[in-house]
Amino acid sequence: MPKFPRLTDKEAEKLLLNAGFILLRTQGSHRIYFKDNIRVVIPFHSGEILHPKIIKQILNAIDR
Repeated sequence: MPKFPRLTDKEAEKLLLNAGFILLRTQGSHRIYFKDNIRVVIPFHSGEILHPKIIKQILNAIDR
């Protein structure tokens, strides 16, 4: 399995916004982004590194 980059919540948000995703809504400490029937949820927890599974979902959503 390939190694994924270590990203914080703000870095992941920047990647999604640059790929054309829009912030759909916020629920608690999670932000939901949407583009072309693709929904991505990012947990925002004060600069912690995101789990590799979440990073994988983000990168897959950007590549679609």
